[in-house]
Amino acid sequence: MRHINIPIFIPHMGCPNACVFCNQRKISGRTEFDIHSVESELERATKTIDYDTSEVEIAFFGGSFTGIDRGDMIYLLGLAKRYIDMGKAQSVRLSTRPDYIDGEILDILSEYGVTDIELGLQSMSDKVLLASKRGHTSEDARRACKLIKEHRFNLVGQMMIGLPESTLTDELYTAREIISMGCDAARIYPTVVFCETELCDMMQSGGYTPLTMQDAVKRSAEVLCIFAECDIPVIRLGLCAADNLFTEGTMVGGAYHSAFGELVYSELYYKKIQEYIASHGLSDKISGRDVTIYVPHGETSKASGQKRANKERLRREYGARDVKIIERDNMKKYTARVICPDR
Repeated sequence: MRHINIPIFIPHMGCPNACVFCNQRKISGRTEFDIHSVESELERATKTIDYDTSEVEIAFFGGSFTGIDRGDMIYLLGLAKRYIDMGKAQSVRLSTRPDYIDGEILDILSEYGVTDIELGLQSMSDKVLLASKRGHTSEDARRACKLIKEHRFNLVGQMMIGLPESTLTDELYTAREIISMGCDAARIYPTVVFCETELCDMMQSGGYTPLTMQDAVKRSAEVLCIFAECDIPVIRLGLCAADNLFTEGTMVGGAYHSAFGELVYSELYYKKIQEYIASHGLSDKISGRDVTIYVPHGETSKASGQKRANKERLRREYGARDVKIIERDNMKKYTARVICPDR
């Protein structure tokens, strides 16, 4: 069955906090929210769906859903539940903050058909959370994750790369903590500097230096590797390629690319190829030879890289003559085998 997500963006509602990086209105393209328009949005979206081949999820994104006015939250959940009862949706997903989770809220969400909760953890380093003015601690995150799993929801941990004072060590630690807290999946977002944010002011005053694209890709690949080793799916890498993100004056710094995920997958595969070459003593045997790389089924494009970048790197860095990438069944995702025939 094809999975269809109907996103309902609720920009900045329910969140009195002001994280240094946050400008949800720029990210979602929404400057205001009319709660009474949601029903018509759902009606329009569901009219285009072939229910014989699709399963539908209603997703409340953009704000801290469980922090909005309780009456508004129940109204929106009630709308979603109505579509579930009519067979026009099968589940509800929402995003929120760790400090807006408690037992009462989770009981309400269970009643209205919510199955997946995405938690904006961002970092599990308290120094990074403080520098980002996140407004909660790592212990708040642990408590919230524990409660969510006890209530049997699917849990997605969202984290960010390149926040103020964050290092690769902090980000690898965050990934490991997301796994240890029982998250079923993760999202990885590189920090993008939007205008009209405190982070923008920090950057312009020299108090914050955003990651280069190359560093953001490399650090994200290292984090992705942690999740891959534990079979935790990463359901998003980078911000969605919304048209409004390209408009002049929206972003002033940071690592944004419409195909950021592909760049990260490519980097991870090159890392795995390099590791195989080093561990099998092939570094000095590739020059001038044809090389065959075996990768899992469906992974050729990721392993080859954007515009065949990884093939070119192998030629440039190892002197490979020709590089072929061949798919094989029964290989674990994000693994590679390198074959370099003797002359």
